[in-house]
Parts: sequence; structure tokens; C-alpha cells
Amino acid sequence: QLQLVESGGGLVQPGGSLRLVCATSGGTLDYSAVAWFRQAPGKGREGVACISTTGGNTGYADSVQGRFTISRDYAKNTVDLQLNNLTPEDTAVYFCAAGEFQHLCALVTYRYNYWGQGTQVTVSS
Repeated sequence: QLQLVESGGGLVQPGGSLRLVCATSGGTLDYSAVAWFRQAPGKGREGVACISTTGGNTGYADSVQGRFTISRDYAKNTVDLQLNNLTPEDTAVYFCAAGEFQHLCALVTYRYNYWGQGTQVTVSS
């Protein structure tokens, strides 16, 4: 059973960058499609980016396209999300999710059966 742990969140000024990391405390992410979702106060959970098991297929929400990049590090068994040119609208709790034995990815919550606890990203001057 996968246990996902997110790290890398924090407070950053508008225009700044962060790198979020999704790791497992047990098991491997190699056989899972992985996605990042976010939830801002008073809003629903929004799919941000996802990546297939091979890394050959990725998907991004329109709101982050060109600013965020998702990638896999097979040696470290992590899935990273690089956040660039952040705006206050990016403020949210960011969650990592894994869909075990799902090859392709999609930005819908029902595709993922393992979830982390989330890491807070706050963009403010």
C-alpha cells in the first residue's frame, strides 16, 4: 500500500518559484499514474498536473500551463512539481495522488486511489 508524502510547500512572493516533491514511505511509484491536485479555501479540489507511468504522457490545467512542470525521478522514486511565476491565485493546499496500475493520467480525482496529506503553498507579498 502506498503512503504518499508531499514536501516543498511554503510562502513565496508573486513571481517566485517552488518545487514540490511527492514521495512514498513504502512501495514504488513506478506502476502508478501520479497527479497533483490543489484545494483553495472554500473551493473544490482542482487537478493541476499529472504524469503517466512512463513519463511520456503529461497533462496540465489551463491555469498552470506553461508555468508548472511535472516530472518523475525514478532513482529517487519521486514525482516533482516545479511551480514558476506563481500568483496569489495559486495559493492552496497541494495534494499528491497515485493511481496504482493506471498507466495514463487524467486530472480527475476518481482515477487515484492513494492520496497524501497535502502541503501548503501561499503566494503573497
